[in-house]
Amino acid sequence: MKLFMATLGTETNTFSPIPTATLGFSGTLLNLDRDASYKPPTLFTEALHVWRRRAEEKGWDVVESIAAFAQPAGLTVQSVWEELRDIVVDDLKAACPVDVILIQCHGAMVSQACLDCEGELVSMLRDIAQRAVIGLELDPHNHMTDRMLNACDLIVNFKEYSHIDATPRAEELFTMAADKVEGRTQPVMAMFDCRMIGLYPTNPGGEGPMRDFVNAMIAAPDKEPGLLHLTLTHGFPWGDVPEVGTRMIAIVDGDRDKAAKIAEQWGRRFWDLREVTQLQAPNLSDGLTKAMELNVAPIVLVDMADNAGGGAPADSTFVLQEVLNRGLSEVAMAIFYDPSVVRLCADAGINGTLPVRLGGKHGPASGNPVDLEVTVRGHAKDLTQTFGGGEMRMGEAVWLETNGIDLIVNDTRTQCFSPDAFERLGCKLADRKIVVVKSQHHFYDSFAPIAKEIVHCATPGTLSPDATTVPYTNRKGLWWPKDDNPWIEI
Repeated sequence: MKLFMATLGTETNTFSPIPTATLGFSGTLLNLDRDASYKPPTLFTEALHVWRRRAEEKGWDVVESIAAFAQPAGLTVQSVWEELRDIVVDDLKAACPVDVILIQCHGAMVSQACLDCEGELVSMLRDIAQRAVIGLELDPHNHMTDRMLNACDLIVNFKEYSHIDATPRAEELFTMAADKVEGRTQPVMAMFDCRMIGLYPTNPGGEGPMRDFVNAMIAAPDKEPGLLHLTLTHGFPWGDVPEVGTRMIAIVDGDRDKAAKIAEQWGRRFWDLREVTQLQAPNLSDGLTKAMELNVAPIVLVDMADNAGGGAPADSTFVLQEVLNRGLSEVAMAIFYDPSVVRLCADAGINGTLPVRLGGKHGPASGNPVDLEVTVRGHAKDLTQTFGGGEMRMGEAVWLETNGIDLIVNDTRTQCFSPDAFERLGCKLADRKIVVVKSQHHFYDSFAPIAKEIVHCATPGTLSPDATTVPYTNRKGLWWPKDDNPWIEI
């Protein structure tokens, strides 16, 4: 048997002003040496490590193509998409014949001329290797399309949001692919459109309706004969594509009608939970007031709208300005993307004091630049922060202090995943009253153990958590919560 594998993707915010091009990939992951499975894992390469290990344990040959992943931003430049896509396609041509093709993508990549990059890629791979088993591992914030389903035998999403389960999902995908190619099963897939758009944190280790639903999905194959896998597509609300939204996929052994029935059954079950699975968030003013009134520390306050992981610039100043206006101290904030400030402060050196103009550099969604007198308290190059089973790049970063406010600033646009973003620069969080993270929910698993309370805030900026305010032009059909009853079309 021969396995072909690759990683290629990004999450495209079609409303973001930042183009996704070569620097977007090289600043996050661009391994053209075809050896990512031999290097330390990241969220985007965990699957490759699993698949190589499992295949070699079986004595299979392994052909590894590129691993390329860009920090979420705006539309991918067409020439960049075509170049990376064609490398994977050409590598498969050279590797053929192959028995299994496993690709780790995101599922919400949009280029300047293609609304469904993953569907285009797997369709091209299917044309080349028509008899091979093709499987995709995806982020749950994907746009699940008929083109992807028709080209693939198996699709598995991460089940957790935050995305800490890339490795177990990769294990499941490999097992199902091996079972098919070795003749033990004949998996078929079916999809059900839940007609919803929203954000659904699973809170690993926590409680609540979303946690219960995920646990039930994981347990379902052991209870339903013939059911191999259930996977929920949350959807990515800031992608203006026809398929944006929530969908349920069922994978069943050999019975397509049963797969469709189970997908609908579980999709409607999720629909019935729509009021209690949504992430609730006050506005900035109310959220900050709540954080100030809580008599515990630290409080983690989430700057949801400036999450680089959703395509935001990560340099907005709305929260910082509100903190300054209120005269607050014992506040730590991360991560501001501002390479010019990093360079100036690195030159000033530790304990150097200097004026800086921070943030507000990417248009109205970033707010206005803020003029500050800062002291450099920490500086590091090639910094990383932990997330899931790997390390995520931060690049060069500085820890700045001004009037009792600690600011982490870097030169590589990324969200705040972990307390590492502060503490690897020397900024300890135990004495801070409020810790502001530019993220949406990927921070949760790492910060929950230290946070006395977490306050999500619907801050101003690129990523409004209210899908009804997103100006879609391509979304097909009715959907909740914009439409109270999207089923009247039936």
